Amino acid sequence: MSGRIRRQIAQWGGVTLLASYVAWGIAAPGEPYTDLTRTSLVSMGADLFRHEWTPNDPLSGGGDGLGPVFNANSCARCHSQGRVGGSGSNEHNVQAFEVLPNRQDLDGHVGVVHASAVDDALRETIHTVQKLFPIVPKARRIVGGCSIEVVDLDPVLFDEVSTPSLFGAGLIDSISDATIRNSLRWRQIRSVGAELAGDFQQTPSGRVRVLPDGRIGKFGWKAQFATLEEFVATACAVEIGLSNPMRKQDRPGAHVPDEEAALDMNQQQLDSLVAFCRYLEQPERVLPAETGARELAIHGEQLFASIGCADCHTPNLGSVKGIYSDLALHRVVQPQVRLEYGRIEFEVPIPSSNPRPDEWKTPPLWGVADTAPYFHDGRAPTLRDAIMHHHGEALTVRERFEHLSARDQEAVIAFLKTLRLPEEKPQAAPEPTQPANPRPVVAHIVP
Repeated sequence: MSGRIRRQIAQWGGVTLLASYVAWGIAAPGEPYTDLTRTSLVSMGADLFRHEWTPNDPLSGGGDGLGPVFNANSCARCHSQGRVGGSGSNEHNVQAFEVLPNRQDLDGHVGVVHASAVDDALRETIHTVQKLFPIVPKARRIVGGCSIEVVDLDPVLFDEVSTPSLFGAGLIDSISDATIRNSLRWRQIRSVGAELAGDFQQTPSGRVRVLPDGRIGKFGWKAQFATLEEFVATACAVEIGLSNPMRKQDRPGAHVPDEEAALDMNQQQLDSLVAFCRYLEQPERVLPAETGARELAIHGEQLFASIGCADCHTPNLGSVKGIYSDLALHRVVQPQVRLEYGRIEFEVPIPSSNPRPDEWKTPPLWGVADTAPYFHDGRAPTLRDAIMHHHGEALTVRERFEHLSARDQEAVIAFLKTLRLPEEKPQAAPEPTQPANPRPVVAHIVP
């Protein structure tokens, strides 16, 4: 054991996260990356997930620790509903924003409002974001020889977003781009067949989000992340202010990565957090024991498919069973503003690859019984409310639900209540450390 680790354990009294580093044979911050078993890496990640970070935190290894701007001081502070790793209540919602492309910012921009800061002067609000991205004044431009007035444009759109559950995240990460694309292609083929047969009430198939590098987005409410690692790294940097090898913390008031910031997390710490999230169990289907209630839930599952809910909330995606999502973007909410592509007053069109303001990724329904409130902003306190808030592409399906008898509506809700988060199981005895590779490749571990 190095002298540095001994000094830190003595300083912290031994009963700390640092002590667990030693117990598992894991390097302390700043120490070389060691060989780990999956169990030891996940255990370290579980401790980090719960760790409440402070400014200049000893675990930051030379970085500035928490902040300087942040929304929470730990992962578990928000991901705790049901159990650690779950969703979060509305009190943990954050304000996300998107800057529409305009003549002052051709590329657009996305970010979150940091409601907390280590220095009150750095705290951000909706107003500070609006000042950073002010209204683009009206102007005149020539189109086809005609002079056309372009209206004032407030380029910033705000959305309140809630904390998603992370259970089953590793399985989602394992779904290939080809699987997602093929699922949508087969659905489009079936829709064409139905229309040729005279059925024009098919639910639109939505679209995958293709990121600039060609990969498909699977994580985040707007499918803005292709991998679990990117999702975790960005959450650490943006929500807690922890610079890591994949994403630096935000520069206060600028909403861009601070490339000069020292690392608060090393690669091993980031890998351990990803491993913890990757191996959170898959949510379960739990049918009632009582015969009548069980039959009602089974009938509700059949209705869920027959009225079209399963068109977007696809039960299975490739080899991942019970996910109830196509991971595609759909227009299912009423937009804040009318944004039609090609409208002349928007000088810079929204790139077709970007989600529209009213497009959101279909959230997986596994565990939905334990993850209220619902929708991207937590606007729906109950499962019935969530169904009734569906608009746009899902309006026809919602209307079919409304036309069901009261008993059948109850059956659909009963089915959704069988989709539960997994019960916490007793922790298994730790595996002994067995050095194998110079550095574990966490992303390639198969459960």
